[in-house]
Amino acid sequence: MTSLDHYRLLGRSGLRVSPIALGTMTFGQDWGWGADAGEARRIFDLYVDQGGNFIDTAVNYTDGASERIVGEFIKDKRDRLVLATKFTMAREPGNPNSGGNHRLNMLRSVEQSLRQLDTDRIDLFHLHSWDMTTQPDEVMRGLDDLVRSGKIHYVGICNTPAWRISQMQTSADMRGWSPFVALQIEYSLIERTVEHELIPMAAALGMGVLPWSPLGGGVLTGKYARSDVADSRDASVAMTRKGVIASSGHLNARSIEVADVVRAVAEEIGATPSQVAIAWTLANPAVTSPVMGARTLVQAKDNLGALEVALSAEHLDRLNQASAPDPIFPGRFVGRPMVQQLIFGGASVARRD
Repeated sequence: MTSLDHYRLLGRSGLRVSPIALGTMTFGQDWGWGADAGEARRIFDLYVDQGGNFIDTAVNYTDGASERIVGEFIKDKRDRLVLATKFTMAREPGNPNSGGNHRLNMLRSVEQSLRQLDTDRIDLFHLHSWDMTTQPDEVMRGLDDLVRSGKIHYVGICNTPAWRISQMQTSADMRGWSPFVALQIEYSLIERTVEHELIPMAAALGMGVLPWSPLGGGVLTGKYARSDVADSRDASVAMTRKGVIASSGHLNARSIEVADVVRAVAEEIGATPSQVAIAWTLANPAVTSPVMGARTLVQAKDNLGALEVALSAEHLDRLNQASAPDPIFPGRFVGRPMVQQLIFGGASVARRD
């Protein structure tokens, strides 16, 4: 058990952040399902009053409303808070250079975020997603220039393959550029494939893991049943939360089965399914701070209660077994008894991860 004012170090940096970050993609109603400014204020005050200091947003969330709302809320306590935002996503339909990771969009996004947030610096600046076009050295040099300018302090990355992040981190280390100190990725009991490469990479290369959607988009709260199973290939952002989850691919039968185990564990320990799901992510030593999103004050209070939940080894084992991802190569191959025999010749040898 812990609390919001028991701060953790973010990756290889000396930056101190709360063990749960306040995600603000739900701040603003421009996408049809977020919190209005009044409810967002109540959620923000609840978080900060308990010692929370880690605020997460993005330049494009709710078409910029999220950053504008956050900017208003942080004015009288800016120096107490660690403010994180992101760039990559396009902001002008039809303009190919209004999105991407290239220097032009990077600089424009920083300037737009600074205006929307009404601040003179960004504490943690994330690349939001790999764009499959920009060269790694252009990205890392551009980010380092922003750090040197004082407009941003630290650099993070989201939603990018492990091999590419490793390449970029190595390049930064070799050239004395600012390294990534945070990795924000989807991680929950229904999205554990990141355990194969991304999470071990983060631990080895000095990045604190910040799981987004630790509730699996709400599936792990138990709010959906088998009759809700759906898939969506729509390219636009859905106007309902159920539509958003359907477009993520997580509203499937297996996810509902995992949610059933979460609910059973929650009943046994007197917690809510949301608290169990978040507590499970916090049990991973590579995780620094799950990103908590909430549309209502009730949801926010429930989610923050995860810090008071201690899962036993037996409960963790049940949750892990119910949600275990299928192994992939080379781990699937190397872990076979025959291959272990060939590698170690039958000798007992201490292992490293």
